[in-house]
Amino acid sequence: MKLILASQSPRRRELLSMLGLHIEIFVPDTEEDCDRTRFSPEELVMGLACRKARAAAEQLAQTGCDTDSTVILAADTVVSLDGTILEKPTDEDEARRMLRALSGRRHEVFTGIAAIHRGRLAVDVQTTGVCFRALTADMIERYIASGEPMDKAGAYGIQSRGSLFVDRIDGDYFNVVGLPLVRVDEMLQSAFGVGLSAFD
Repeated sequence: MKLILASQSPRRRELLSMLGLHIEIFVPDTEEDCDRTRFSPEELVMGLACRKARAAAEQLAQTGCDTDSTVILAADTVVSLDGTILEKPTDEDEARRMLRALSGRRHEVFTGIAAIHRGRLAVDVQTTGVCFRALTADMIERYIASGEPMDKAGAYGIQSRGSLFVDRIDGDYFNVVGLPLVRVDEMLQSAFGVGLSAFD
Protein backbone atom coordinates (compact mmCIF):
# COMPACT_ATOMS: atom_id res chain seq x y z
CA MET A 1 0.00 0.00 0.00
CA LYS A 2 1.22 3.45 -0.84
CA LEU A 3 -0.26 6.91 -0.37
CA ILE A 4 -0.32 9.27 -3.34
CA LEU A 5 -1.01 12.93 -2.58
CA ALA A 6 -2.75 14.54 -5.55
CA SER A 7 -1.72 18.07 -4.63
CA GLN A 8 1.06 20.52 -5.38
CA SER A 9 0.66 22.17 -1.97
CA PRO A 10 3.97 22.11 -0.09
CA ARG A 11 2.06 22.57 3.17
CA ARG A 12 0.03 19.37 2.71
CA ARG A 13 3.18 17.49 1.81
CA GLU A 14 4.94 18.84 4.91
CA LEU A 15 2.07 17.85 7.20
CA LEU A 16 2.10 14.26 5.99
CA SER A 17 5.90 14.12 6.10
CA MET A 18 5.75 15.45 9.66
CA LEU A 19 4.02 12.18 10.57
CA GLY A 20 6.93 10.23 9.12
CA LEU A 21 4.83 8.91 6.25
CA HIS A 22 6.20 7.76 2.93
CA ILE A 23 4.14 9.45 0.26
CA GLU A 24 4.33 10.07 -3.46
CA ILE A 25 3.25 13.29 -5.13
CA PHE A 26 1.20 13.30 -8.31
CA VAL A 27 -0.32 16.56 -9.50
CA PRO A 28 -3.15 15.71 -11.90
CA ASP A 29 -3.97 17.73 -14.98
CA THR A 30 -7.39 18.99 -14.00
CA GLU A 31 -9.55 22.06 -14.50
CA GLU A 32 -10.56 23.86 -11.31
CA ASP A 33 -12.56 26.67 -12.91
CA CYS A 34 -16.23 26.77 -11.99
CA ASP A 35 -18.87 29.29 -10.96
CA ARG A 36 -18.01 29.70 -7.26
CA THR A 37 -21.24 31.60 -6.62
CA ARG A 38 -23.33 28.48 -7.29
CA PHE A 39 -21.92 26.52 -4.37
CA SER A 40 -21.60 26.75 -0.61
CA PRO A 41 -18.00 26.64 0.67
CA GLU A 42 -18.53 23.01 1.78
CA GLU A 43 -19.89 21.98 -1.61
CA LEU A 44 -17.10 23.78 -3.44
CA VAL A 45 -14.15 22.27 -1.57
CA MET A 46 -15.61 18.75 -1.59
CA GLY A 47 -16.37 19.00 -5.29
CA LEU A 48 -12.90 20.24 -6.18
CA ALA A 49 -11.21 17.62 -3.99
CA CYS A 50 -13.26 14.89 -5.70
CA ARG A 51 -12.35 16.27 -9.11
CA LYS A 52 -8.64 16.19 -8.27
CA ALA A 53 -8.79 12.67 -6.82
CA ARG A 54 -10.71 11.28 -9.81
CA ALA A 55 -8.40 12.98 -12.30
CA ALA A 56 -5.34 11.59 -10.52
CA ALA A 57 -6.82 8.07 -10.46
CA GLU A 58 -7.65 8.17 -14.17
CA GLN A 59 -4.28 9.58 -15.21
CA LEU A 60 -2.32 7.16 -13.02
CA ALA A 61 -4.28 4.21 -14.42
CA GLN A 62 -3.28 5.30 -17.92
CA THR A 63 0.40 5.12 -16.93
CA GLY A 64 0.02 1.51 -15.77
CA CYS A 65 0.16 2.35 -12.07
CA ASP A 66 -1.27 -0.39 -9.86
CA THR A 67 -4.06 1.70 -8.41
CA ASP A 68 -5.40 -1.27 -6.43
CA SER A 69 -2.42 -0.97 -4.09
CA THR A 70 -2.66 2.78 -3.66
CA VAL A 71 -4.74 5.33 -1.83
CA ILE A 72 -5.03 8.61 -3.71
CA LEU A 73 -5.66 11.63 -1.48
CA ALA A 74 -6.71 15.08 -2.65
CA ALA A 75 -7.82 18.24 -0.87
CA ASP A 76 -8.99 21.78 -1.47
CA THR A 77 -9.11 24.69 0.99
CA VAL A 78 -10.94 28.02 0.94
CA VAL A 79 -11.55 30.84 3.40
CA SER A 80 -15.10 32.13 3.82
CA LEU A 81 -16.06 35.50 5.30
CA ASP A 82 -19.81 36.03 5.78
CA GLY A 83 -20.47 33.48 3.04
CA THR A 84 -18.06 35.07 0.56
CA ILE A 85 -15.31 32.72 -0.56
CA LEU A 86 -11.77 34.11 -0.42
CA GLU A 87 -9.31 32.07 -2.44
CA LYS A 88 -5.71 32.86 -3.35
CA PRO A 89 -5.32 36.56 -4.21
CA THR A 90 -4.55 37.34 -7.82
CA ASP A 91 -2.42 40.37 -6.97
CA GLU A 92 -1.29 42.56 -4.08
CA ASP A 93 -4.35 44.80 -4.25
CA GLU A 94 -6.65 41.82 -3.81
CA ALA A 95 -4.50 40.52 -0.94
CA ARG A 96 -4.77 43.95 0.68
CA ARG A 97 -8.57 43.96 0.33
CA MET A 98 -8.84 40.47 1.81
CA LEU A 99 -6.68 41.27 4.83
CA ARG A 100 -8.58 44.50 5.51
CA ALA A 101 -11.86 42.55 5.36
CA LEU A 102 -10.56 39.86 7.74
CA SER A 103 -9.14 42.39 10.24
CA GLY A 104 -10.76 42.11 13.66
CA ARG A 105 -13.33 39.56 12.48
CA ARG A 106 -14.12 35.84 12.55
CA HIS A 107 -14.04 33.76 9.40
CA GLU A 108 -14.21 30.07 8.51
CA VAL A 109 -11.69 27.84 6.78
CA PHE A 110 -13.11 24.89 4.85
CA THR A 111 -11.06 21.95 3.59
CA GLY A 112 -12.60 19.28 1.44
CA ILE A 113 -10.81 15.93 1.38
CA ALA A 114 -11.33 13.07 -1.07
CA ALA A 115 -9.65 9.68 -1.35
CA ILE A 116 -9.88 6.85 -3.87
CA HIS A 117 -8.90 3.23 -3.27
CA ARG A 118 -9.79 0.36 -5.60
CA GLY A 119 -12.29 2.54 -7.41
CA ARG A 120 -14.13 3.59 -4.25
CA LEU A 121 -14.43 7.28 -3.41
CA ALA A 122 -14.58 8.73 0.10
CA VAL A 123 -15.19 12.43 0.70
CA ASP A 124 -15.50 14.68 3.74
CA VAL A 125 -15.13 18.29 4.84
CA GLN A 126 -13.69 20.03 7.90
CA THR A 127 -14.46 23.54 9.13
CA THR A 128 -12.40 25.71 11.49
CA GLY A 129 -13.29 29.15 12.82
CA VAL A 130 -10.49 31.72 12.89
CA CYS A 131 -10.57 35.11 14.66
CA PHE A 132 -8.20 37.86 13.51
CA ARG A 133 -6.90 40.65 15.68
CA ALA A 134 -7.36 44.19 14.38
CA LEU A 135 -4.72 44.81 11.71
CA THR A 136 -3.08 48.18 11.13
CA ALA A 137 -2.27 49.41 7.64
CA ASP A 138 1.43 49.00 8.41
CA MET A 139 0.97 45.39 9.48
CA ILE A 140 -0.86 44.62 6.24
CA GLU A 141 1.72 46.37 4.05
CA ARG A 142 4.67 44.65 5.73
CA TYR A 143 2.96 41.29 5.34
CA ILE A 144 2.21 41.85 1.67
CA ALA A 145 5.83 42.94 1.12
CA SER A 146 6.96 39.57 2.49
CA GLY A 147 5.23 37.84 -0.44
CA GLU A 148 3.62 35.29 1.86
CA PRO A 149 -0.05 36.08 1.12
CA MET A 150 0.13 35.45 -2.60
CA ASP A 151 -0.20 31.65 -2.73
CA LYS A 152 -2.58 31.18 0.19
CA ALA A 153 -6.36 31.09 0.46
CA GLY A 154 -7.56 34.20 2.24
CA ALA A 155 -4.15 35.84 1.71
CA TYR A 156 -2.53 34.52 4.90
CA GLY A 157 -0.63 31.52 6.22
CA ILE A 158 -1.31 30.58 9.83
CA GLN A 159 1.83 28.44 10.02
CA SER A 160 4.22 31.34 9.39
CA ARG A 161 4.09 35.16 9.54
CA GLY A 162 0.32 35.13 9.30
CA SER A 163 0.23 33.56 12.75
CA LEU A 164 0.73 37.07 14.17
CA PHE A 165 -2.75 37.98 12.92
CA VAL A 166 -4.63 35.10 14.56
CA ASP A 167 -6.13 35.87 17.94
CA ARG A 168 -7.76 32.43 18.37
CA ILE A 169 -9.16 29.46 16.49
CA ASP A 170 -12.15 27.21 17.01
CA GLY A 171 -11.36 23.76 15.67
CA ASP A 172 -8.52 21.97 13.92
CA TYR A 173 -5.35 24.05 13.45
CA PHE A 174 -4.04 21.72 10.74
CA ASN A 175 -7.22 22.29 8.76
CA VAL A 176 -6.26 25.96 8.48
CA VAL A 177 -2.80 24.94 7.26
CA GLY A 178 -4.48 22.88 4.53
CA LEU A 179 -5.08 19.28 5.65
CA PRO A 180 -7.13 18.15 8.69
CA LEU A 181 -5.03 15.16 9.69
CA VAL A 182 -7.44 13.62 12.21
CA ARG A 183 -10.38 13.90 9.80
CA VAL A 184 -8.29 12.33 7.00
CA ASP A 185 -7.24 9.46 9.27
CA GLU A 186 -10.83 8.85 10.39
CA MET A 187 -12.14 8.97 6.82
CA LEU A 188 -9.56 6.49 5.54
CA GLN A 189 -10.21 4.14 8.46
CA SER A 190 -13.96 4.26 7.95
CA ALA A 191 -13.92 3.94 4.16
CA PHE A 192 -10.98 1.63 3.51
CA GLY A 193 -9.97 0.12 6.84
CA VAL A 194 -6.52 1.75 6.77
CA GLY A 195 -5.44 4.90 8.57
CA LEU A 196 -2.53 7.20 7.87
CA SER A 197 -0.23 5.13 10.08
CA ALA A 198 -0.41 2.36 7.47
CA PHE A 199 1.88 4.41 5.24
CA ASP A 200 4.84 4.94 7.61
